[in-house]
Amino acid sequence: MIETASRTVLVAGATGNVGRPLVEQLVAAGHHVRALTRDPRKADLPAGAEAVAGNLADPAGLAAAFDGVDAAHLIGFDGADFSPLTTGPEITALATRAGVRRVTVLRGDLTKGPFEEAVEASGLAWTYLSPVEFMSNALEWAESVRQEGVVREGFAESRSAMIHEADIAAVAATVLGGDDDAHSGQEYWLTGPEVLTPPDKVRVIGEVLGRDVRYVELSQEEVVAAWRANGCSDADVEFFLAMRTETPEVGRTVLPTVEQVTGRRARTFAQWVRENAGAFGG
Repeated sequence: MIETASRTVLVAGATGNVGRPLVEQLVAAGHHVRALTRDPRKADLPAGAEAVAGNLADPAGLAAAFDGVDAAHLIGFDGADFSPLTTGPEITALATRAGVRRVTVLRGDLTKGPFEEAVEASGLAWTYLSPVEFMSNALEWAESVRQEGVVREGFAESRSAMIHEADIAAVAATVLGGDDDAHSGQEYWLTGPEVLTPPDKVRVIGEVLGRDVRYVELSQEEVVAAWRANGCSDADVEFFLAMRTETPEVGRTVLPTVEQVTGRRARTFAQWVRENAGAFGG
């Protein structure tokens, strides 16, 4: 990360998969972090972070959260249901009035949504973070690995350049905490350092845990039935299928973006598993 004078950074979704490591990294770099979360009492954030109540889907009452903020990490979708946020005009107006100089926007879709359109129209210096599959998705397998030493999953040939959430945070921390204007107006597609199939991921989990973990392939029909049983809508199912059967090239291609921006190599899936071994019974 480029060293710079301490600044005040607002982090939306501060307890999420990206927000929490971003808060930790910014605090470690000496910045004052204002951590936006729905329930500050349950936030359990590191010392030095100021937890404030709120979320970007409800801009009313957020003026105080933006007061005195130099830079902000925003999210273009609702963390509750992942729908595109429509509050971009209100959020960017608050940021502009507060004197925010630069923002990062975590994107959740392949196409530009209303939130991004508002950010671009605001005059703020923006940088988009467009990660591929999160490594934390593997936590869906944690219970079956703990209980049975088995992962049941379909689409064995699908490939993913999945990324460690701390690397997404590291890119955001570099942009928000530094003074390099070259990041302004950039969309950073973020991947990990390797392309893995589901059987590859299961093999890595077993190697890290030091025990046998079997991959049991499910049919597409079985996977879709499980999605629907978990409450996924038709639109969700259609999106999930497309990602697994027609994975976009960027989702299965290793990109050097993390290292180019942060100066550090992207973390491997094995490293992520070591950090989360307890969830798998390790």
